[in-house]
Amino acid sequence: MAHEHSHEHGSGGHHHAHHHAVPDSADARKRVALAALLTFTFMIAEVVGGVISGSLALLADAAHMLTDAGSLALAWLGFKLAERPADDQRSFGWARFKILAAFVNGMALLLLAAWILFEAVQRLITPEPVMGNVLMGVAVVGLLVNIIAFYLLHGGDQEDLNLQGALWHVAGDLLGSVAAIAAALVIIFTGWMPIDPLLSILVALLIVVGGIRVTMQSAHILIEGVPSGLEPADIKADLEDHLSDAIKVSHIHAWALTEQKPLVTLEVTAKEGVCLDTLRKAVKARLSEKFNVSHATVEVRKPVQ
Repeated sequence: MAHEHSHEHGSGGHHHAHHHAVPDSADARKRVALAALLTFTFMIAEVVGGVISGSLALLADAAHMLTDAGSLALAWLGFKLAERPADDQRSFGWARFKILAAFVNGMALLLLAAWILFEAVQRLITPEPVMGNVLMGVAVVGLLVNIIAFYLLHGGDQEDLNLQGALWHVAGDLLGSVAAIAAALVIIFTGWMPIDPLLSILVALLIVVGGIRVTMQSAHILIEGVPSGLEPADIKADLEDHLSDAIKVSHIHAWALTEQKPLVTLEVTAKEGVCLDTLRKAVKARLSEKFNVSHATVEVRKPVQ
């Protein structure tokens, strides 16, 4: 049984909607570093303000920002390691580390939300006084800081899960600042203290949404799930329909190294007398053109006699 096996990189002019070019990781790394510096600096002021005012909204947001500072640092490390070249022990390099960083960040979001919910319930059961004026002052400054950090991260690649994990952390901070301002206004004008933990619960629920999204998407990549738009049945149908020299396409596996780098392996049975190398190149060209897969391993076999 003769067959030909090939593993190489290629490129195509047409881009499928589900996959994108690899982003400028240096730009993303710089954005994350600046956001981390802003977040950590203001977190200190927020802890002081939260202790003085007695506000759970501020303390919860400060805890969130502390988690964010660590998460942004982890995201930065993910980008830094992803730039390292492949070696004998890591044939794909460190590219997937940033997906692992995104997964850890997503889990951190969920744990943080659980802590805020627990504390908020405790405050509802046993209300504590809150200094509305101090809460308002710190929350307004926090909002400005978070808007800047959010702007920095939102300007990066929107398909990068590592950057999205960092972005959701900062978005949670931004919402926390808005909630703190709203709580301060209610307390200043009405003196109704339960508003502080109630708005903290709302922020926690919004954080859960981001945490679930980032965790599920990164986990799907880590367990080598099929990327969206690369279902094996669709690949099989397309190749068999467009390649007249192929009898059958089988043993298709599709997964992703990172969210921007899908990988495919498959086997093609050629018609009698067909040049195996020509068919192999045609398969790669079609995968690149139709599915934007630039990294494919294609095995071409002669038909069984």
